[in-house]
Amino acid sequence: MATVNLGAIKFNWKGAYSNSTAYAVDDVVSSGGSSYVCIQAHTNQPVGNATAYWNIMSSAGTNGTNGTDVGTVITTQGDILYRDGSGLQRLPKGTAGQVLKMNSGATAPEYGTAPSGKVLQYVSNHDNTEVAVNAGTTPNFAMGNRLDLAITPSATSSRILVMYNFGTISSGAAGCIGYGVIKVSNDGFSSNETVALAQGANQVTNNYSHFGINLNEQTYQTNQGLCCSFIHHPNSTSTQTYRPKFWTESSGGYIYINRSERNSSNDFSSVCFAYAMELEG
Repeated sequence: MATVNLGAIKFNWKGAYSNSTAYAVDDVVSSGGSSYVCIQAHTNQPVGNATAYWNIMSSAGTNGTNGTDVGTVITTQGDILYRDGSGLQRLPKGTAGQVLKMNSGATAPEYGTAPSGKVLQYVSNHDNTEVAVNAGTTPNFAMGNRLDLAITPSATSSRILVMYNFGTISSGAAGCIGYGVIKVSNDGFSSNETVALAQGANQVTNNYSHFGINLNEQTYQTNQGLCCSFIHHPNSTSTQTYRPKFWTESSGGYIYINRSERNSSNDFSSVCFAYAMELEG
């Protein structure tokens, strides 16, 4: 009866190639990251060179040289891997507060400073004290320091957005209330700076915006609200303190805040709010 040689019915894994091992047909070895199958029994016929003895089964990747295999090793936490014009590259992590963005040539990622315009810090204050003061025509700190806003810029390029909201305010004897904001220096009042000041309902002084209320004398008991905001560029990293001032058209004029003139018993009780935000320059 004839004998039929079926050979190996499956591949035989032999591990890494060795020139001292006798290999039979369908033995499989590894070498240099690739794998090879024996097609002719032999000993000491290195893979890759002896094509009469071996056929390649699978080829090793290119280890990152063209991006087809991640062979580049990164070991620092936070680093990322990207492809440049020639292959895979390591991008070291950025510093605290930086953002990932595209470089100026739009060819690769990089870390850099976040876009400008964001709010860096915020402070607020409020007060519901009833105030009645003969302010006269000279700017007067009618609220004392109760609505001070103190903020320390983190950079000289920063801008400070200042906002005041007086819920109830009225004038007695004179029809106009003047209102402004003074930047108070840290050493007291020796070098006050006017950052937003207006004198009179229809006047502008020192090229600053107008913040006046026009109340005619016959309705001076009417209470109104007053809101204003402005942006100040102190060009400094020293603490900036803002404080509101008030005055009237007449030397006998009174300012009433958080109350009316005719009744001091909380009939128009309200709250004044103040806010300051540092904006990135």
